Amino acid sequence: MRSFLLNGGRALLAAVALTTAHSALAEFPDKPITLVVGSAPGGSNDVFARMLAKRLGESMKATIVVENKPSAGGILANVLVAKAPADGYTLAVVSSTFTTGAAVRDNLSYDPVKSFTHVAMLAKGPLLVTVGKDSQFKDIQSLVAYAKQHPDKLNYGSSGTGSINQFASEIFCESAGIKMTHVPYKGMGPATNDLMGGQIQMLIASAPSILGQVKGGAVRALGVTAAEKSPIAPDLPALEQVGYKGSAVDLWWGVIGPANMPKPVTDKLNGAINDALKSAEMKDFFLKEGAEPAPESPAQFSAFVTEELARWKHIAQAKHIKAD
Repeated sequence: MRSFLLNGGRALLAAVALTTAHSALAEFPDKPITLVVGSAPGGSNDVFARMLAKRLGESMKATIVVENKPSAGGILANVLVAKAPADGYTLAVVSSTFTTGAAVRDNLSYDPVKSFTHVAMLAKGPLLVTVGKDSQFKDIQSLVAYAKQHPDKLNYGSSGTGSINQFASEIFCESAGIKMTHVPYKGMGPATNDLMGGQIQMLIASAPSILGQVKGGAVRALGVTAAEKSPIAPDLPALEQVGYKGSAVDLWWGVIGPANMPKPVTDKLNGAINDALKSAEMKDFFLKEGAEPAPESPAQFSAFVTEELARWKHIAQAKHIKAD
């Protein structure tokens, strides 16, 4: 009898928990959701967050508020989300810097894998290998040939130590067997200005940050950091395809929340985001911004973040890349 009561009690508790979970899911969201962005308005994270907020607000019949918390590498925003209640009402839009930045810093108060729920991947896109409009280099091969003959004479820029731009440049240099001098900047704006002014000779930049200058003729694009040609820039060769094996690097964007969010809430958010990504409006939007929708399950996105962090940590150690 005692065993029966115990088993019956467990079953009752399980039933109550399941009913509570279903009730919470049915009600979610019943108050505004905050999408935190770790950069100033106007950047790709901010632009993507605002478009996502619009689409989710419509589909989930909810208020989605975008809140900018600019800081180096988005650290302030990440800390805020990591410490928030794990109820699905505080999320962040992050990009590749979420993992590259963590790979070069030992003093972060959070772990990119353990401190967060990886809700959904948004999009991916290659970076563009660019030079100044008056550069003597008309293609990747001429750039590599010159760099081989003049080690460390060419300068490449990045948006800062540990940025995806630096990692992509180092990977390209290694695959091509060349050496260049790294010049870190505080953002892509000053790096692009110096590329146009001739102070640096190469800049591997995200499509959202450089496509405008390429289309306007201010800089010249030589290729994309992809395994094959990309619809983002279909006229440009992919580095892998022209012989630089192992040079493929994707810039990515995704949505994260605090660790241990309820699975029903995570799955509901993931489903709503993935449905939004399937729309023609979102596909066109991302393509214009230099990316492609990349829907994934929470488990797939979590595995991706884990692999990315391990990859960048390995390269940071091998190349002695460390944040100041």
